[in-house]
Amino acid sequence: MWSVCNADLYSEDDREIEVMEPVRVLNLFTIMNRGGAETMVMNYYRKINRDKVQFDFLVHREEEGAYEQEIKELGGRIYRMPPMYPQNFSLYKKKIREFFEEHREYKIIHSHMSELGYFALREAARQEIPVRICHAHNAPHGFEWKMIVRNYFKKKMMPYLTHMFMCGKESGDWLFGKENEDKFIQLNNAIDAERFRYDRNIENNIRKKLNLEDKLIIGHVGRFNKQKNHKFLVEIFAEIKKIRGDAELVLIGEGNLQNDIIQKVERMNLSKYVHFLGVRDDVNKIMQTFDALLFPSLFEGLGIVLIEAQAAGIPCFTSKDVVAKEAGITSLCHYISLDNTARQWAEYLLDNMDKKKDRYKEIEEAGYDLKTNTEWLEEFYVNAAKS
Repeated sequence: MWSVCNADLYSEDDREIEVMEPVRVLNLFTIMNRGGAETMVMNYYRKINRDKVQFDFLVHREEEGAYEQEIKELGGRIYRMPPMYPQNFSLYKKKIREFFEEHREYKIIHSHMSELGYFALREAARQEIPVRICHAHNAPHGFEWKMIVRNYFKKKMMPYLTHMFMCGKESGDWLFGKENEDKFIQLNNAIDAERFRYDRNIENNIRKKLNLEDKLIIGHVGRFNKQKNHKFLVEIFAEIKKIRGDAELVLIGEGNLQNDIIQKVERMNLSKYVHFLGVRDDVNKIMQTFDALLFPSLFEGLGIVLIEAQAAGIPCFTSKDVVAKEAGITSLCHYISLDNTARQWAEYLLDNMDKKKDRYKEIEEAGYDLKTNTEWLEEFYVNAAKS
């Protein structure tokens, strides 16, 4: 089932034998930091048979992303393009044309940049790259001037796609249109469920390191950006704190709104009880300490953090009619309307905190364990490169 990108021929017993090279898949991202889509792809990358399929990355920031060193260690290549800003569009079109002219080895381009993949996908089509995938990871809500531009580019992008991937139906409907649902390919935001499996010893050790023993820990993992709704999250926590004096909030991640949230926490006199842990490579261990995951996002595709948290046995409280229903793969996932007040969120959370226990088997049976999904993706890439 291997596909030949480059083959060296040599003679052995008067027979020519092909030395197969892996299919190289070019993944498009803004920057390879520890976001949901980036983490999902890295989960697959670590598990995939890299003798058959190898990942390379085209990123759009000069600064090094958190995953770049690991990518290089796994054999991946990293290429850089100018940022996707309107003032750079002309330069970007020139650079992306030059890139594909120089790199003829790619048969598959897999974009994780939503409608901003338009320019690269269009150029890939012009240069006859046969497999051009766009992957829907989010379904934005509301209206703002940016949505006019986003809607324009997503429609312009459609003729250049050969495959439409999604993490959930809502994200696919938004990016590709409901009329194309029969063409959607769902790739689950699979996780290495074994790594997140609840372990009381891990919980106790991490709580001790964080000096949070005997505390009610409310946790969140995600970038500090508008999507993750940290402002409302802190307001909910403030209400939880009024009811439960032992409550503490642990926030994992970084982002452009982090300073705004730090200032809000200070204004609300909560600094002693809110812990900003930054970007971490031990999220699976820190998550073991959470008594609840609070995830009031304004929009999401699926929310891989919710799957991870459920694997760790943590009750999750997230946004109704915003976060995909597919995320609720166990009884631990609770949906609350964003129309409810912070007090109502707090009371509901405290009334519905199930006791933590091992949920590994449920994650596996729901189809979100990494092994099976990786085998499917590997076969897809190999067969697509042959066609």
